[in-house]
Amino acid sequence: MRLLITRPERDGERTAKALRDRGHKVVLAALMRIEPIANVELGEGPWSGLVMTSANALPAVTAHARIGELTGLPLSVVGERTAAAARAAGFADVRCVGRDIGELIQDIRGSLQRGADPLLYLAGEETSRDLAGELAADGFVTRTVVVYRAVKAECLPPSAVSALAAREIDGVLHFSRRSAEAFIACARAGGIGDHALAPPQYCLSQQVAGLLMAAGAGDVRIAGRPDEAALIALIDAKP
Repeated sequence: MRLLITRPERDGERTAKALRDRGHKVVLAALMRIEPIANVELGEGPWSGLVMTSANALPAVTAHARIGELTGLPLSVVGERTAAAARAAGFADVRCVGRDIGELIQDIRGSLQRGADPLLYLAGEETSRDLAGELAADGFVTRTVVVYRAVKAECLPPSAVSALAAREIDGVLHFSRRSAEAFIACARAGGIGDHALAPPQYCLSQQVAGLLMAAGAGDVRIAGRPDEAALIALIDAKP
């Protein structure tokens, strides 16, 4: 199969290698660019621990003037890849507590004592769920600090445009709602909206899938779990 990947460049290259190893051909279209936010104000603390839902937070955190204070705190993350990246960046006490933010929230509810010092959530500018708000309903205090932003591309790369226009793409991979929004907008701006939505759309979650269905995609498929391995397994399963 010839597959189009819409992830940011670093993540997209990793996914591309996994697909090529399975014999697929890949076209890369990095429709999101991750920008660290330098030396944001963290607040005074003390904190009972740190929370991170994406490895995209690490570049800004590791370059922060107060990194020495952070690496010694317990860190709860989503996903084994983020956990490994955090350990490599110098965090000593890292726990991978789920595959998505919902599982992370459930773990915090079950393991953190109410009334403890606040958690410090190192977040992106846009998040799929209000972690601090959901935890506040159960009596937990969380300080959310935005340490990176995802910037949407304004157009598809020429290789993607030509492949979609020629109907040479057998599937499009979508890992987030924002990248799916960028895909739809860029395809329409380039005059290939119908061509872009014609191939099977492989989605990481129902939230992403709903956006593509609303845009007119007729063949939308959803991974059994919200992670890369499950999305690749969905492609390999073929109907």
